[in-house]
Amino acid sequence: MAEHVQIARLPVEIYADRPAMGAAAARAVAQELKQRLARQDRVRMVFAAAPSQLEFLAALVAQTDIDWSRVTAFHMDEYIGLAADSPARFSHFLDVHLFDKVKPGQVHRIRPAPDPRQCCEHYAQRLADWPLDVVCLGIGENGHLVFNDPPVADFADPLRVKIVTLDETCRQQQVNDGCFPTLASVPSQAITLTIPALLSADRLFCIVPGARKTQALQALRHAPLSTDWPATSLREHPHCVLYTDREGWGD
Repeated sequence: MAEHVQIARLPVEIYADRPAMGAAAARAVAQELKQRLARQDRVRMVFAAAPSQLEFLAALVAQTDIDWSRVTAFHMDEYIGLAADSPARFSHFLDVHLFDKVKPGQVHRIRPAPDPRQCCEHYAQRLADWPLDVVCLGIGENGHLVFNDPPVADFADPLRVKIVTLDETCRQQQVNDGCFPTLASVPSQAITLTIPALLSADRLFCIVPGARKTQALQALRHAPLSTDWPATSLREHPHCVLYTDREGWGD
């Protein structure tokens, strides 16, 4: 059973542990997918690539009766400077944990090389081809959405996709998550969807487990709406649900 809390317009579901949280989020996303596919030809979705999403992604893969051939999938961000075959690439993470298993009809991957700026323009155009239906996202330890860290987050960003320099807290999170061995090995730049691009989607499902996210969730609950904590913007979206576990929620 979940505890239900409301933060402004944002409903929150708090579960006892990560598996229960991930299963609940997957059921909700699967239901949304099936309902949309019953009334429209295709569904356009954006997925986050992070260890915080593992329980959710595994549970989503296990859902049945979803016609993934009619899903167009995007991801949110990608490091600049990693080798194309690097296991630390976010596209690789989603290939392993989702795309190779459910086989969406189309998958648009962010490929920074050889020209990151041209990649941004190309990916922005792909996103603009048709409105986004669903975004499945998380929140960073510093409250970032995707790689929109506090120094570069812009609630009125005119761009859909941009190059950003990652702050130290964000880079340290990648070490904390086990994605890189040291801070020095984490790339300093990335390509990211912007906050307006994320919030343009009709439905958002936000999955945020674990004690390292408690400070960000406390800010989501209590901090003023500000790019000091980019995730506070989720409180204003008309159709977003936050899923967390007791460890992440705190008191």
